[in-house]
Amino acid sequence: MERPVWAPRSIDITVPSVSRICDFYLGGAHNFEADREAARKAMAFLPGLPKIMQANRAFLRRAVRFALDEGVTQFLDIGSGIPASGNVHEVARAVRPGARVVYVDHDPVAVAHSQTVLEGDDDADVVAGDLLEPQDILTSAQVERLIDLNRPVALLLVAILHFVEDADDPYRAVTELRDALAPGSLLVLTHASYEGIPLPPERAGGAVDVYKDIRNPLIMRSREEIARFFEGYDMVEPGLVPMPHWRPETAPEDEDPYAFSGFAGVGRTA
Repeated sequence: MERPVWAPRSIDITVPSVSRICDFYLGGAHNFEADREAARKAMAFLPGLPKIMQANRAFLRRAVRFALDEGVTQFLDIGSGIPASGNVHEVARAVRPGARVVYVDHDPVAVAHSQTVLEGDDDADVVAGDLLEPQDILTSAQVERLIDLNRPVALLLVAILHFVEDADDPYRAVTELRDALAPGSLLVLTHASYEGIPLPPERAGGAVDVYKDIRNPLIMRSREEIARFFEGYDMVEPGLVPMPHWRPETAPEDEDPYAFSGFAGVGRTA
């Protein structure tokens, strides 16, 4: 397998990455054959995975515009992945020039490509960081330069928490981040679940097994378990719902059935 010129020398391109698999689902070019092979195996069980990721991106764009309408102009996007069309800073700047964005990811390709995309942008940056180490993110030079934690922040945790096992206590990490944010801050979240998938759970479970095999377990939580991430937040209407139902801009009944897989929501700190 030939190493592309954009691939950091430090990474093993024969080991799949969830960020690069997602990039493949979205039609991106920053993925390797190992990522594509894993994606195809997962899609053999759950062919709507690209539609699910597209629904995630569409929700993210709507939530960013909602935050701006609420006067929130700072965004901390953890688990941002490899830049794709309609990035947070692009959506935000179209509405509010000068909006500030810090992206965070632990995938070296995601970080390297983000650095390239953001070169020369004084109001956006990227951190190589891990959701499970919130203080390292919050005290990073990039966050300290761009994000004023004394003012409301939109914390974006889109399609990331379902890659954190219960043993690693994702609720603790989300609580630590919440406690660092000013009143009026927003939590923007999506999470995978068996609820809403237009397939029997045992069939969808085949895709979950693929992620387990590549040592990136996909944790399918219930709606009740996902709602726990919003403890300490007041839910914004319409609450925790399938992605197409969160403040839709087009008729939800026109969406692909796979777009309703999992849940999305926005909460506001008091």
